[in-house]
Amino acid sequence: QVDVVESGGGAVQTGGSLTLSCTASRRTYGNFAMGWFRQAPGKERQFVAAITWNLGVNYYEDSVKGRFTISRDVAKNTVYLKMNDLRPEDTAIYFCAAASTNLELRLEATYHYWGQGTQVTVSS
Repeated sequence: QVDVVESGGGAVQTGGSLTLSCTASRRTYGNFAMGWFRQAPGKERQFVAAITWNLGVNYYEDSVKGRFTISRDVAKNTVYLKMNDLRPEDTAIYFCAAASTNLELRLEATYHYWGQGTQVTVSS
């Protein structure tokens, strides 16, 4: 079992910035990756960004490219999501997840371990 805990959500105005953090209780043997998903009210959960643990290869959903940056601290089992130029459409609950693979990281089903989520609200 891997416990995943997010922190860092909050409320900002359009154009503001937030950094989310997520710590996993441990990493699994072999391949390991962590990702961020978000779910807006009335919408399905969608992929935001992911990063592989060994090489730090990252992936982004198109609407956040150039605004969001995912990074990891291997020693701390922690992944960060730096969000700049936030927009009202970024408002959602942001979930962190961990996966025992480096493949198909844009898919929700790839991840076996999920956090409880943290709210991000962007006002216009």
